[in-house]
Amino acid sequence: QVQLVESGGGSVESGGFLRLSCAASGYSYMNYFMGWFRQAPGKEREGVAAITNFGSTTYRDPVKGRFTISLDNAKNILYLQMNSLKPEDTAVYYCAFRGNVWVPSPPLDSRDFTDWGQGTQVTVSS
Repeated sequence: QVQLVESGGGSVESGGFLRLSCAASGYSYMNYFMGWFRQAPGKEREGVAAITNFGSTTYRDPVKGRFTISLDNAKNILYLQMNSLKPEDTAVYYCAFRGNVWVPSPPLDSRDFTDWGQGTQVTVSS
C-alpha cells in the first residue's frame, strides 16, 4: 500500500515562500504520477500541480510562475516550491499518487488519484 507523508507547511507573510515535501513509499510501478492538491475552509479540494515520474508537469493557472513541482525519483520524494505566496494560497495541502498508469501529461482532477497523504497546513497572512 502506498504511503504518503507530507511536511513543510507553516505560516508565512504574503510574498514569502515555503517548500512542501511528500515522502512516498510502498510502490514499485514503472509509470506513475503524483500531485499536490489544496483545500481551503468551505471550498472544494483543487489540484495545484502534478508531475509524472518522467517529468511532465501540469499547473493550475493561479500558481503558474510561482509554484514549482519536482520529483526526486531516487529518494521517492515529491516537492512543491511555493514562492510569492498570497493569502489566497492558504489551505491544507495534500500529496496524492496514482500508480501503474502512463499519461503524457498528468491530470489535476482528484478522481484520477488513488492514494492521499494526511495533509499539511499552509497559512499566508497579509
